[in-house]
Amino acid sequence: MNKLKICVYAITKNEEKFAERWYNSMKEADEVYVLDTGSTDNTVEKLKKLGAKVTVKEIKPWRFDVARNESLKLVPEDYDVCVCTDLDEVLSPGWREKIELLWKDEVNHLRYNYNWSHDENGNPLVNFYIEKIHARNNYEWVHPVHEVLKYTGEKEVFATTDEITVDHWPDDTKSRSSYLPLLELSVKENPNDDRNVHYLGREYMFYDKWNEAIDTLIRHLSLPTATWKDERCASMRFIARCYKNLKRYEESRMWLDKAIMEAPYLRDSYVERALLEYELQDWEKVKTFCLDALEIKSHAKSYINEPFSWNYTPYDLLSISEFYLGNFDEALKWCDKAIDMEPDNERLLNNKKIIQEKKDSIN
Repeated sequence: MNKLKICVYAITKNEEKFAERWYNSMKEADEVYVLDTGSTDNTVEKLKKLGAKVTVKEIKPWRFDVARNESLKLVPEDYDVCVCTDLDEVLSPGWREKIELLWKDEVNHLRYNYNWSHDENGNPLVNFYIEKIHARNNYEWVHPVHEVLKYTGEKEVFATTDEITVDHWPDDTKSRSSYLPLLELSVKENPNDDRNVHYLGREYMFYDKWNEAIDTLIRHLSLPTATWKDERCASMRFIARCYKNLKRYEESRMWLDKAIMEAPYLRDSYVERALLEYELQDWEKVKTFCLDALEIKSHAKSYINEPFSWNYTPYDLLSISEFYLGNFDEALKWCDKAIDMEPDNERLLNNKKIIQEKKDSIN
């Protein structure tokens, strides 16, 4: 059997601080190709010294799909497998061997683990599958931002694995200000692309544009192709979040109830409803929705994961609600569970002290 020719390709700009870590995790490839889109630091020199093949080309006007396609053009067409990554990402060791085992029976696209964010101890917070390992030919990137691979051949065959993992360690100081105008452009170009309409609505929410977000997310839900329940549920939660910020609490409740009905197997809507009731100080409802959330043990593997659904938050909310309901033993129990997950959280530790003192004062 002939050995597969495997390459890594990437785009970059001003990421010299990530260059060595990134390259060291990518060098299992036969070659590493990088398109630098205008660095003013030492990214290019550093990558070349490490062994990457670097080409410099500015993309004007900026679009992520154009940049990705230009970087893919750097890869010779006789390569079998292309691995697209960014410089703030790290591939788990042994990834090449895993690809070689999976790349058979007409497979031309891989789906694998992505840890998008981590807690302060490096443990994954948001984890889902991504699909950026693909055959060299018959693929192109589409959409100005949140770009995806489009297959242009006759038969696309996926393989899915949990044995290849990419960890994302972003530079939080880097501006993402281009995302909103690029998403507006993307929706203008493809007004019925449900995925990008959802992303645009979410982006309006991130910018506190509550009414624009509500209108856009409702449009997402109206699209005939918007059938993925997890994403529909997220749009409903985001609409509720916008109404909460507008202090229109009954509408917020209504949309969270819709979200729960849409995807009752996801924790997120229950916890978000508990957070709303916490703000409104309805302690019985806080308790009810947190207990409902904790009944769900399965953590769905999609990008629509809220860290607050799976960290200490439900236990913290339960502890607070039981405290205000006068159930101090229960409040202590849930506070201890929250502290088990966040042992250095001063607020939780102080809450435990307050609960204990209140319990002791009435005994």
